[in-house]
Amino acid sequence: MAELTSQEVVDLTRTLNYGTWRFQKGWIPMHIADAEGCEIIDGNGKRYLDFSSQLMCSNLGHKNAAVIAAIAEQAQQLAYAMPGYATTARAELSQLLLEVLPQGLKKFFFTTSGTEANEAAFKIARMYTGKNKIIARYRSYHGSTSGSIAATGDPRRWAMEPAGKSPGVIFAPEAFCYRCPLGHVPSSCGNACANYIEHMIVNESDVAAVIVEPIVGTNGVIVPPADYMPRLREICTKHNVLLIADEVMSGWGRTGKWFAMEHWGVTPDILVTAKGITSAYVPLGLCATNEKIAAYFEDHYFSHGHTYEAHPITLKPAVATIREMQRLGLVERSAELGIYLGDKLRELRERHICVGEVRGKGLFWALDLVKNRATKEPFATYADKVSGKPLLVDQIAAKCVADGMTVQSWVSHFVIAPPLIVSKEQIDFGVALLDKHLAMADDQCTA
Repeated sequence: MAELTSQEVVDLTRTLNYGTWRFQKGWIPMHIADAEGCEIIDGNGKRYLDFSSQLMCSNLGHKNAAVIAAIAEQAQQLAYAMPGYATTARAELSQLLLEVLPQGLKKFFFTTSGTEANEAAFKIARMYTGKNKIIARYRSYHGSTSGSIAATGDPRRWAMEPAGKSPGVIFAPEAFCYRCPLGHVPSSCGNACANYIEHMIVNESDVAAVIVEPIVGTNGVIVPPADYMPRLREICTKHNVLLIADEVMSGWGRTGKWFAMEHWGVTPDILVTAKGITSAYVPLGLCATNEKIAAYFEDHYFSHGHTYEAHPITLKPAVATIREMQRLGLVERSAELGIYLGDKLRELRERHICVGEVRGKGLFWALDLVKNRATKEPFATYADKVSGKPLLVDQIAAKCVADGMTVQSWVSHFVIAPPLIVSKEQIDFGVALLDKHLAMADDQCTA
């Protein structure tokens, strides 16, 4: 069979595959033929800086030799074992997780995605507490399967309603100081967004858990105020409600800590993660629980599982990924380079009236674009996104691609999250391209 041309790869993909979260008409995917370090390479050999680590997941960059070797070694030794068996890879990873996870998380369920890990967390929370309701937040994304999409606050849930709106999920306001959903300002709010969740718990009853992205991911890299997570932990403990931290995106050094919850010294009852656990080389998710939950299931039936749980080919690369992160000091590097990247992005705000806010931690940042800084009016809304209206951030992202950089755009902001191995020179290159093309947005500002 003749080797496919790059154009044939694109044509076959768009004709025979669904493009996710988009109208299919007009979808012309780029053919990625290779990747190395912080760059991806298209079918014509052109290189692009991967300024968002694909979907904020390629933390080690591309072609890490140790992770690739671990995949090959495990495939040769033991390609599959059903979940009821013990494997060396499973034991090694479980032991290693105790070193890097927040203290107190001692029992693990492995999945093949963050979505599945959240599904496991919901089931575990309901079995353990005997209660049903899950409180999520509006600016959130927890996955695409039935339970996790029902707990998703952003418009990816809308198409599934009313059937996709689970009666067991209710939504709370997010901790978004720049656009406070409760109309407060941080200096005088008294932690109103956290306290409102307590109001919900008391008045709803039957609440099993509260799920939060410690730093909201796709929906804006929203960093909560310093007292929010400690207060939320206090509320959940007081009312015997489990606190679930969705660290699918914010984990694995992305924010300058192994996990974002460490910034506030808070340990959740359940921590869910994926993406960076293998640097996305293979699909792996994790649902980690505390010892109290683990003890409960000693004498209660654990009613969950699936064929690929603890799949050995997903586990061995995770061991290699963690050891590579330790060897290269990538968590510390993320914190150090995060200061450099944050300063560079704040300089963009000084030069461009379209940049309303710059926010983030480590190598996890957002540029929030606005038509008017005084009113904070965004260039687009969630409704615009799902209607198929052309979005300005997508147009700017396309200009960046033409100049050799890919960056994730969403509604009215960019998610800037390069691999943790990124250099200062590459950061400068990426920021310079944003600087060049943000003029498109400046021209449409009203003030």
